[in-house]
Parts: sequence; C-alpha cells; structure tokens
Amino acid sequence: MATAPTPKPSTTAATFAVVAVIAALVAGGLWWVRNDDDSASAGADEASSGSAGGPSATDGAPDDDGSGEGRGDGSDGDPGLGETAEDIASQGFPDDPRVVVVSVDGLGSAWVSKQTTPTIADLFLHGAGTLNARTEVEKTVTLPNHTGMVTGRRVVAALGGHGVTWNHTSTRSVAPGTESVFSVIDAAGGSSAVYAGKEKFEMWGRAWPDTMHGPEIMTNQTALVVMAIDDLHQHDRDLTFVHLAGPDSAGHEFGWGSAQYNDAVTEADADIDRLITAIADDEELSEEVVVIVTADHGGVPGTTRHLDRTRSENYTIPFVVWGPGVSTGDLYALNPDYRDPGQEQPGYRGPQPVRNGDVANLVTDLLGLGPVPGSELDAEQDLDVDGR
Repeated sequence: MATAPTPKPSTTAATFAVVAVIAALVAGGLWWVRNDDDSASAGADEASSGSAGGPSATDGAPDDDGSGEGRGDGSDGDPGLGETAEDIASQGFPDDPRVVVVSVDGLGSAWVSKQTTPTIADLFLHGAGTLNARTEVEKTVTLPNHTGMVTGRRVVAALGGHGVTWNHTSTRSVAPGTESVFSVIDAAGGSSAVYAGKEKFEMWGRAWPDTMHGPEIMTNQTALVVMAIDDLHQHDRDLTFVHLAGPDSAGHEFGWGSAQYNDAVTEADADIDRLITAIADDEELSEEVVVIVTADHGGVPGTTRHLDRTRSENYTIPFVVWGPGVSTGDLYALNPDYRDPGQEQPGYRGPQPVRNGDVANLVTDLLGLGPVPGSELDAEQDLDVDGR
C-alpha cells in the first residue's frame, strides 16, 4: 500500500494536545511531588490496579498566596473564605456535631489550587486534607465510588463489596445486606438528606428506603446547592450529602482540562463557597457543622473519559475536612498509620491510603456513632481529623 501524506491534526485534537501540555505544566508547577519508595508493593492485592503512568501524584495542600483575604458568596470577584475559615476552625469540636459532605464529580487533584478553587484551597489551609487521596480500586467512575463513600466498602460483592459495578440509572441495587451511613444514622434516631445532580443517585433511595430525605435530584447545580442550604437552615440533619455534577459533565462533553471543564471547576468551587458562607454566616451552623469535600474520580487531560483505573489522573483525588475543632495539616502527617501512596494505587491489603470510601466511617465517627456494619474502609474509625 502506498504511503499517504501525513494529515494535519484536527483542530479538536490539536486543542486537546495543547490542553494536556498546559495541564502537565500546571501540575508540575503547583504541587510538591513525593515518590514513595515502597510503592512497588502496591498491587499485591487481587484487586489492585498496579503501577500507573502519567503526571505526578500530589500530596500536601494547594499553594497559598499568603494574603489571608477573600470572602464571597460565590458570585463576587473575591471568592474564598479567608480568615473566616480560620476563625471557625479554631473553635472547639462541637458537642452536637452535624456533617456536610460535598462530592465534586470528576474533580481530579491536578485542578485544585488557590487560583482555580479558592474556597477549597481555604479549606485545605485551615483544615485536614490531602491532594493524594484515592478512589475505589476497581472502578474510577461515579456511582460505584459514591456508593463506596456511603457504605465504606470496596466494589466487588464477592469480596465483601457493595456490588454496584454499573454507572447508569438502573433497577438494580446494592448487594443484599449492604448497609450505609444513612442506615446507621437512622437507626440512632438521626436524619440525613441527599442532594444530587444525576438521576442515577435515585438508587440510594431504593437501597436504603426511609433512611434519608431525598435523594433530591436536580441538574441545575446552583439551584441544588440553594435547596441544600435551605434544608440546612430548616432542619437539624445529622448528615447532608451534596453531589456537584458540573465538572464531570463538562469533562465528558469537552474534555478534562478544556476551558469549559476549568469553568465548571470554578463554578463548583463557587457553589461550595455559597454553601460554606451560609454555614459561616449562621451562628448555630458555624459552631456545629463539619464539612468534608472530596471527589469520585479525576480525568486524563485532553480526553473525555475516565474509565482506565490504572491512570493516576483518574484515581488521584482531593480529600479535605474542615470545621470547628478540626486539626490543620496534611492527613498523612496527622495519620502516620495511613499509607501515602506516592503515585500508585495500592490494593486493599496492608496499610491504606486515604480513600473517598473513608467518608462513611469518618462521618459516623464524627457523629459519635459506631462504624457502618459490614464496612471495610476506616472500619476502625481511626482516620483522625480532630484533637479529641
């Protein structure tokens, strides 16, 4: 066959290539990179995804400009909580705590910084966090990881997981006998609410009926957050779970690292600013509410998918806890029994990294309740984020 002239790359491909280069440069310039010498042991588990290539993994916190300024409602030109975040964090841990969990769908750690996500950066500055947290091992997609967040389980049912392997609206449900943080709170006489940006979350209502308000599902992200804020003011919920779908939707349509994706990340941060400003401006809420912000997966720059569970861009996510009485610092420094994974995705055997699946038992621990029955991730409730 004759050799045809090499075609010029399409505009879309060229754009993605430029985006990938820029994202790599940004990641290299913003983060302190740690290569873990013992990372070769990752993958010993039957479910481990093994070594991953791609840009650096990250740990520590977003860069800080040192100004200590900024406070907004998410709609002004000076976002970020600034000294307000520090003032609230300096209080003692509440006697009657409430927890708000915010999951930013598709937010990889490479896009968290003082410039792109000023509110999240303030939470890192005045809370306990890491940019080197991990997803579930088996899947780097939305519904399996979010179900891990509320059950404290891995994915594969045959190995004790929650069994949610699909990522779409379905009539299926969790593996029989799988309990959740909502079940534990309900059994203790408390209440929870769920606000989600994707229809597939309706499964939680079928899996654990009558244990939560909702799920309330709305594609308008800001309106969803406003609804959650109204509920925080009107009801004394033990747990409010808020899912922000914007970055993931933009990533699938335009690509991770595209201008549209970056805009969606900024909008998600502004909506978190709305939520936390509402908490800060309410005397009671500011003394009671502990906030956890994390993500379900990231995405590879220049692509519109995140299925490859061996790519560090897909499994490296932020995890930060902030509120009255919460310690300030890197989660791995505060928890030396947890394993900083470097750039790897360890399996479920041996010392664990901070995972998004730790959310369930961190919530129950903060509320003074026992772990979720049948859970595996942070089942000892030993992920320490406060000085109690």
